[in-house]
Amino acid sequence: MRRWGQTMKIAVGIIGIFLGLLVLMQSCAVTAGSGLLQDKATGGAGAIGMLVGLLFFIAGAFSFALPLVGTIMFGLAAAFAFIASTSGSFTDITIWGFIAVVLAVMSFFTWRSGKKKQIA
Repeated sequence: MRRWGQTMKIAVGIIGIFLGLLVLMQSCAVTAGSGLLQDKATGGAGAIGMLVGLLFFIAGAFSFALPLVGTIMFGLAAAFAFIASTSGSFTDITIWGFIAVVLAVMSFFTWRSGKKKQIA
């Protein structure tokens, strides 16, 4: 039977990778649409959204073996998402920022449970 930490690592990793691809595709669509409408502010937010998607993907991949690195990457993704939400009309990026915070917290507790197991 797997321990809570192992199961959480797998869950955070799979969710992070899947959502990373989803954010990346959505941000590409926003950037393309803003290019057609010549909206530079939203295009900039979409470009930052692509970076957020890439960070989600990388954080999900690192969450399997190095949950602390995943925590840091999810935290960076959240920071970039909240910065991008201040410009343009790409309001979905705020939701992705909150999801990144939740995944960062989950990844942190996974790392902490692994540290407690090493000490005990």
